Amino acid sequence: MSDRSGIEWTETTWNPTTGCDRVSAGCDHCYALTLAKRLKAMGSAKYQTDGDPRTSGPGFGVATHEAALAEPYRWRAPRLVFVNSMSDLFHARVPVDFIRRVFAVMRETPQHTYQVLTKRTRRLRRLAPSLEWPANLWIGTSVENDEVAYRIDELRTVPAAVRFLSCEPLLGPLPNLDLDGIGWVIVGGESGAQARPIDPGWVRGLRDQCQRADVSFFFKQWGGRTPKAGGRELDGRTWDDMPIRRGSAVAEPIMV
Repeated sequence: MSDRSGIEWTETTWNPTTGCDRVSAGCDHCYALTLAKRLKAMGSAKYQTDGDPRTSGPGFGVATHEAALAEPYRWRAPRLVFVNSMSDLFHARVPVDFIRRVFAVMRETPQHTYQVLTKRTRRLRRLAPSLEWPANLWIGTSVENDEVAYRIDELRTVPAAVRFLSCEPLLGPLPNLDLDGIGWVIVGGESGAQARPIDPGWVRGLRDQCQRADVSFFFKQWGGRTPKAGGRELDGRTWDDMPIRRGSAVAEPIMV
């Protein structure tokens, strides 16, 4: 079954694949890695594959789940669906054929809006021409600091209905983002026992860039010991802007 999500910018999570490997600073305190270890200990069938201890961990090895492909067909009401909250669809160990089958499920359930978030934008860009892109698919990438801002250029080349950025955990200023072709920016601070601090100036800088570029801005959290510890208000209000969810035409890729 699917999971109703506590993530503020979605409604449901769907995990046809699970497991991942840390690839950049934003992964250092990965919530999914910690959760997978706990789920393995509880006997959850999806989390019995172990990953490389240098980059992954118990229960967090990459695995595909055939039965999960049937889930979206059973959801009657339209949903906003975060695909692979516990994985990365474009991880090198996810077979291309399985990625195509996930895309087919999304295409065959147009009542839902799907959000795919990846750090593997190079593989995404390479595979994009061979995939059949549904009009109800949003594709995003994580940009936690300037060192990984190159991911935005690679994201811009794919024909998703909406291209978005997840600047969470935000680990440094991003003062000069090129938001051409980007429709949505999510920003958030890190949470957990080892949460790294977020500077309010970094958040305001991103908000102001989005407003100048007419890009939807969503502030998820300040973070801290727990996700809700610091609240969600920025300058006296919450920021929950989102793109149009359904009925939009597929965007043309921007060649860079």
